[in-house]
Amino acid sequence: MIRSPSRLVNALGYLALTLLLALPLAVLIVRVGAWQQGLALYAIASLGAAVVLLLAIVLFFIPRYRHQRKDIALRALLVVPGTLLLLGLLSTRGDYPPIHDISTNLSDPPVFVNAPDLRGPNSNSLEIKPESLAAQREAYPDLQSIRTPLTPNNAYQRALDVATELGWEVVYQDPENWHIEAVDTTAIMAFKDDIVIRVRSTADGSVVDLRSVSRVGVSDLGANAQRLRDFSSAFVD
Repeated sequence: MIRSPSRLVNALGYLALTLLLALPLAVLIVRVGAWQQGLALYAIASLGAAVVLLLAIVLFFIPRYRHQRKDIALRALLVVPGTLLLLGLLSTRGDYPPIHDISTNLSDPPVFVNAPDLRGPNSNSLEIKPESLAAQREAYPDLQSIRTPLTPNNAYQRALDVATELGWEVVYQDPENWHIEAVDTTAIMAFKDDIVIRVRSTADGSVVDLRSVSRVGVSDLGANAQRLRDFSSAFVD
């Protein structure tokens, strides 16, 4: 005789499906501009998925539900994505300082010219904060200025080419002062981060410095630092 799933198992399935659908909804909310509400829903859905998965595991091993183990397993699959997202977030959260303004030159960071006109009133400040510089110095000691034998004009063009290759949207160019500004949009949440590239002449060629600043949020989870690393690697290749 085929037994229908119990009310508890069915309720578990409905909750699991709701939490699964909440994840793309959270992304959509972030993309339309309500990033705090969207991230809150994203966190709640991921945490809820982990709780439901734990409950499903408990039910799976209770003798009275042994005939419904297949139904329980199928419903548990719905919360695996949210659980994995939660584990991924928890595994990286403690490795990064709560900063979102990163530069290759801590003694003289590049200054934005055009970005203030693009950032909304609720965006993070572009003011350089000493505490952020100190935190970066400890967390990302590998980030350094790019020194190249290229002339400033050639280094400027190379920087422009690399920014385009990386998929950044170049929004401001000043070839006379060797100054570039761009915007990089994250793939899933569509967060926009502003980047400035500054080229200066040296006795041996040129020095290229960058600065990347998130528009919203406190911690960037290392995204800005990785962006500068990607640029540096591509520039010297």
